[in-house]
Amino acid sequence: MKTLNRRDFLKTGGAAALFAATPGLAYSQVVGGNGPFTDYKALVCVFLFGGNDSYNMLVPNTAAEYNAYASSRQNLALLQADLLPIAPASSGQSDFGLHPAMAGVRDLFVDGHAAFVTNVGPLVEPTTKDQYDNRSVTLPPQLFSHNDQQDQWTSLRGNVPSKTGWAGRMADLIRDGVAGQQMATNASLFGTNLFQAADETVAYVMGPGGPVRFEGFSSTPGEILNEQRLAFERVVDARYDSIYERGFAAVQRRAIDAADTVSTALEAAPALTTQFPQSQLGTQLQTVARLIAVRDDLQMQRQIFFVAAGGFDSHDNQNRDQPGLLGGVSDAIAAFHAATGELAVDDKVTAFTQSDFGRTLTSNGDGTDHAWGGNQLVVGGAVAGGDLYGSYPALEIGGPEDVGGGRMIPSTSADQFAATLARWFGIADADLDIVAPNLSNFAQRDLGFMV
Repeated sequence: MKTLNRRDFLKTGGAAALFAATPGLAYSQVVGGNGPFTDYKALVCVFLFGGNDSYNMLVPNTAAEYNAYASSRQNLALLQADLLPIAPASSGQSDFGLHPAMAGVRDLFVDGHAAFVTNVGPLVEPTTKDQYDNRSVTLPPQLFSHNDQQDQWTSLRGNVPSKTGWAGRMADLIRDGVAGQQMATNASLFGTNLFQAADETVAYVMGPGGPVRFEGFSSTPGEILNEQRLAFERVVDARYDSIYERGFAAVQRRAIDAADTVSTALEAAPALTTQFPQSQLGTQLQTVARLIAVRDDLQMQRQIFFVAAGGFDSHDNQNRDQPGLLGGVSDAIAAFHAATGELAVDDKVTAFTQSDFGRTLTSNGDGTDHAWGGNQLVVGGAVAGGDLYGSYPALEIGGPEDVGGGRMIPSTSADQFAATLARWFGIADADLDIVAPNLSNFAQRDLGFMV
């Protein structure tokens, strides 16, 4: 076997690069202004990459509103008879329906564990159609662009560049209250992301099934260290003159320690009886449930998880693909909520969706194009469920919210959405404007969907 030397060590970016953003056990979460905490809460961001057509996820079900929807959506409209009717608590009538593939979410909504926030999206300030047309209002830059609007949702940056995300800023704010945690507040099962980027704290990035072990190391925690692992340990712990070598060695040490600690905890996790779908999102959410199950072993008080699914950029074949996409999200989130119930933490864990943007009401043939406002789902035992929050728009081409092709101006801002979740998570009201920098431009700081 090849002997590991200093040069080899400095080239070990492959396995170790995944963990370059991990805090490990030695990471010090410097004192901030929130906390300390004596309870446990977790947020789970489910990002739907590509731009979910959420006006086919949540559909008006009364005669006049459905007819307007069907006329605008042309060949993409769902049959009214196929909708899964729901009766929001605020109306008491079955005036909305869900996509027929979303029976799991329908059941959560009926049971009071799911809510929808309607026509929500990135805004710098409240915006009307006249203001948009006259360019007399500050708008988020590069509307309808995938990368830019993903960044808007995850950073809430408005028209000011930001290197941090709103989950990262929350982790910075609460770092004094979670100094004893054995795992970072932020954890991603879908790669590095702006959502969890921060100034002080660092997110822990792992694979969809948990920590990725270093290639060639012992695969099971607690095994006698093999020769390659021992050689790597010697190189990591050596004394280096260069600040860059010392820094790189520190990253590797944190990565090794974090992988060992989290993997050891997961090995002892209780088996869940909840069955998860065998999908990319199902695997990620099952791993999140297992990590929550070992929260006490890792001394966790607050956690924010990032999971994701792709395929929502439905320019083509939307009628063919959307049932599988939305059904997959519904089944995975329903299984995850059931698992949190099995773990008796369903009131301490809140999952929510985000996506690049909504999509045009008009059809481009057999699909849709990039738009703006859309509907987002929130699930958990602490959700004031069984209701809609925000203002559902009139789905009319040329209507009061349409800026062209059925692109809806959001009536609720992503900042308000994030601030409502942040307040429940434990962020002080005075600090909500740090999490959501444009919040002060909106009269309602809390949308009311969390209890």
